[in-house]
Amino acid sequence: MQRRFEGRNFMVTGAGTGFGAELAVRAAQEGAAQVLIHYRASAEGAQRTAERVREAGAQAELIQGDITSWDDIKRMAQHAFTQFGGVDVLINNVGDMASGQASWSEVTEEAIDHVLAVDIKGTMLMVHEFGQRMHERDGGAIVNIGSTVIVRGSPRAPQYAAGKYGLLGITKSYAKALAPKVRINVFAPGFMETEAVLARPEWKSGRREQILAGTPAGKIPGPAEMTGAALFLASDDAHHITGSYMIADGGYSMLGA
Repeated sequence: MQRRFEGRNFMVTGAGTGFGAELAVRAAQEGAAQVLIHYRASAEGAQRTAERVREAGAQAELIQGDITSWDDIKRMAQHAFTQFGGVDVLINNVGDMASGQASWSEVTEEAIDHVLAVDIKGTMLMVHEFGQRMHERDGGAIVNIGSTVIVRGSPRAPQYAAGKYGLLGITKSYAKALAPKVRINVFAPGFMETEAVLARPEWKSGRREQILAGTPAGKIPGPAEMTGAALFLASDDAHHITGSYMIADGGYSMLGA
């Protein structure tokens, strides 16, 4: 295991379960001094993540908040930069993939509003509040967790594709506004076998086999297998990468020139 983040402070949103939990643990394994573990409702999951982070050698602290609320985000940012000691790396992992929706024909106005509130409004405000504080201090790196729906769309949930595509505009805008002290990028993973994906009815009834057949790498990874690539964008090795996105999907969405 590399030690790319020796002594740095991390915050990972949505770290109570799934990919967020694995990102928080990987940061600790790679030398992070402290990890601020955000959750909205999964307090028990966040506690389990904190225990794993401590076992990996970092200090862990929990913080609760709803990222669709600007007031909540301001409160979390104030805490992070006064009592927690600052944030060197922010991983915006929270997102709503409308997992209960099986087809575009099931879309509702409520579902559209919620996905866009989380994926666009929430992420933008996290970048806005935390990014400006990073800029005022010693700089840092922000990684927004996207999806390969930015290149292939989502006939299942078009609002999900719209939300993740919006991350590109947020990322590019703030990467310019906060340069050169704060780098901001999008990590766009393909399908991962998280608990949420494994529970989807279509995944159990043939979708997994369809995706696997179209993936040149020949596997669908679990979330822990994807953390190293995501955190690359936060590392010093990516010092000249900002305002960009990196796809990691085993070749499923392979693009032409």
